[in-house]
Amino acid sequence: MSLCYLNGRYQPLDEARVSPMDRGFLFGDGAYEVIPVYSRHPFRLEEHVARLESTLASIRLPNPHRPDEWAAIIREVIDRNVWEDQSVYLQVSRGADDKRNHAFPKVVRPTVFLMSEQLITPPDYQREEGVACVSAADFRWLRCDLKTVALLANCLLRQHAIDQGCVETVLFRDGFLTEGSSSNIFMVKDGVVLTPPKSHLMLPGITYDVVLELAVSHGLKHEVREILEDEVRHADELWMTSSTKEVLPITRLDDKAVGNGRPGPLGQQMYAWYQDFKNTVMRSG
Repeated sequence: MSLCYLNGRYQPLDEARVSPMDRGFLFGDGAYEVIPVYSRHPFRLEEHVARLESTLASIRLPNPHRPDEWAAIIREVIDRNVWEDQSVYLQVSRGADDKRNHAFPKVVRPTVFLMSEQLITPPDYQREEGVACVSAADFRWLRCDLKTVALLANCLLRQHAIDQGCVETVLFRDGFLTEGSSSNIFMVKDGVVLTPPKSHLMLPGITYDVVLELAVSHGLKHEVREILEDEVRHADELWMTSSTKEVLPITRLDDKAVGNGRPGPLGQQMYAWYQDFKNTVMRSG
């Protein structure tokens, strides 16, 4: 049985209870993080905690814990669950008030919740064959860099893909690539890897950082710049990246082949580098 943490108490997940007056429930007023864990080592824990701090500060929600306290809680959740590879979900909401009011309550205790699930990566056939995606206009709000729990737009966009038998929705805003509904997007053209720069229109992904670091360390030509929608539709390769998807090739977009319709050589090379990095660095803590 999965064990979670809620407001200072470790308990079975199915016994955890939150007030219906919690502002996370009523308003989506909160922040979250998802931390991948390999061989019981949380990957780049400091970066995840720093990103949480940035989101909390931006939404004016006082951070209930110091970095060392967060680290201790996260490690305890990992230790109390059975999987060697995990995905730790952490959420902080503004807490439960005694009335429903859009304005921030003056005195309220934040709700802190953590749970863990087994970290499952894509099956071999998806990596070997690639996956199909659809595209859509990015109609989300203008602070996509904040990791807040108000994810209804992302859910609608992801469901848009699922309804069409696809894995992900690739998003465009005003003619430019932003990201996927729950992933970052990379493309390859003429041997160069391209991806959009970090901005308020996309989430600064930890896996995004790893892929760019691997490109630098292995001398792979790459550019971080604004990417036109037309460039994406004529790419030689497309990939999606996230802590669960890792580096996953997109071989069809809007029912049209990407490149030759097969996973490309640079994506396969990046996947191999990523696996080596995971096994030699991520698993060692």
